[in-house]
Amino acid sequence: MTVFVTDGAPVPTLPSGHRFPAGKYALLRARIEAEGVLTHRELVEATPATREQLLTAHDAEYVDAILSGSIDAARMRRIGLPWSPGLVARARASVGAQLQAARAALADGVSGALSGGTHHAHPGFGAGYCVFNDIAVAARVLLHEQGVGVRRVAVVDLDVHQGDGTAAILGNEPRAYLLSVHGAHNFPFRKVAATVDVELPDGTGDDAYLAALDEVLPALFAFAPDIVFYQAGVDPLAEDKLGRLALTHAGLMARDRRVLAECRARGVPVSLSLGGGYAQPIEASVEAYVNTWRVVKEVFG
Repeated sequence: MTVFVTDGAPVPTLPSGHRFPAGKYALLRARIEAEGVLTHRELVEATPATREQLLTAHDAEYVDAILSGSIDAARMRRIGLPWSPGLVARARASVGAQLQAARAALADGVSGALSGGTHHAHPGFGAGYCVFNDIAVAARVLLHEQGVGVRRVAVVDLDVHQGDGTAAILGNEPRAYLLSVHGAHNFPFRKVAATVDVELPDGTGDDAYLAALDEVLPALFAFAPDIVFYQAGVDPLAEDKLGRLALTHAGLMARDRRVLAECRARGVPVSLSLGGGYAQPIEASVEAYVNTWRVVKEVFG
């Protein structure tokens, strides 16, 4: 198994008290190796996405403004992160990681990235800590690339926040099926319709969440995708300060097991991305991220 990392790209320096827990990436890498869930040999540094690859999902004016640093302050406030060369490097690396993971999944059945899931980035703007949309870029590249055998893609987005940017980019693509299971009253407050949106009330726990997921997964697989992009955000966890749902660690693992086991049973390659996690303390989110990869190893061996 090959899993792609972005350790070569600097973690952006954020103002004191910023809500985004940028330190979680280093904590995750250290813990996932220390516990032997993924080995050093399985973790490969990603190649950053090119401008041409970014343009498959994003407007040229927006891409160039981000890459050059000419983007205005109002649009950066919408993203929620200050512009810096490091931010650009990390955003490009995250997209590259997802594209490489998708290619590896097509070859090996499963792959992923310890980054990404940046599903709030739209064609012409970023939002919600998301600069470029890694899943949408990877899906677009594979759909338009000759010889890879990808005719249909599916996105299973189980972050607590709806994947509005992914829907804005891929929503009119007949070869894409988009499933989003998220909190009804959470960000983004203007949602963009996916193929199927499941909106859950605040406080939803394990049993109700898993029942809702069980109800909608069969239709996604009936679409017969050639690859599934799994946005495995862990912010439905009860401890998450931005989540408002009430899943336990066991519930999140059961969620992951349902998606991954179905992919394995049907022979559909699956590529994972990290998604959101904002628990207090952040170690609870890190534990949930590690658990997702424990389930990957359990299901795929």
